[in-house]
Amino acid sequence: MKPEPKKGLIQTDSWDHRMPWVAMGICLIAMAVILHFQGRLWWCRWDSPLYLWSSDVWSKHNSQHLFDPYMFTHLLHGVAFYWLGRLLFQKRISFAWLLFTAVLAESIWEVVENSAFIIDRYRESTASLEYFGDSILNSVGDVIACFTGFMIAFKLRLWKSLAFFVLVELILILTIKDSLLINIVMLIYPIEAIKVWQTGG
Repeated sequence: MKPEPKKGLIQTDSWDHRMPWVAMGICLIAMAVILHFQGRLWWCRWDSPLYLWSSDVWSKHNSQHLFDPYMFTHLLHGVAFYWLGRLLFQKRISFAWLLFTAVLAESIWEVVENSAFIIDRYRESTASLEYFGDSILNSVGDVIACFTGFMIAFKLRLWKSLAFFVLVELILILTIKDSLLINIVMLIYPIEAIKVWQTGG
């Protein structure tokens, strides 16, 4: 018979199971702290009520509330991170640790995205002329969206999640004239014709 574990001690198996989730929580806290020291506001400076959703991507409220239409691009981050993680790690790490890599990558991106260099790049090269960075809670919402996208990709698997990716991209293009892929293109290699189309010129 196996000896019973002593009371008051954390069993190794239980702790190993919880570690990825603890690490994800640490990622979010670290991200929030770094964003705070970067000068990001906790919440939208234009509102006192805690509105959770801002629908107008052209307003000053965009990227300042918990969620906005761009949350769907972060949802697609999660889908892409799932594909990339499976490609790189195969099944060498557990699902929870694979999910942690996605949360870590998204948290790092939120910090980079809210750096002065990227903010200026968005304002100069994309249609986000009034962009001045995300609120901290909006960044948290983006990580939540990424987490959700990862879980969706895990449930749908490759081909169905690919169809989901394409569908979300099309809906974003039709509704806000932007998408994850367009955003990446405009950030790396701006195309003036796309910028004119987005701004209604």
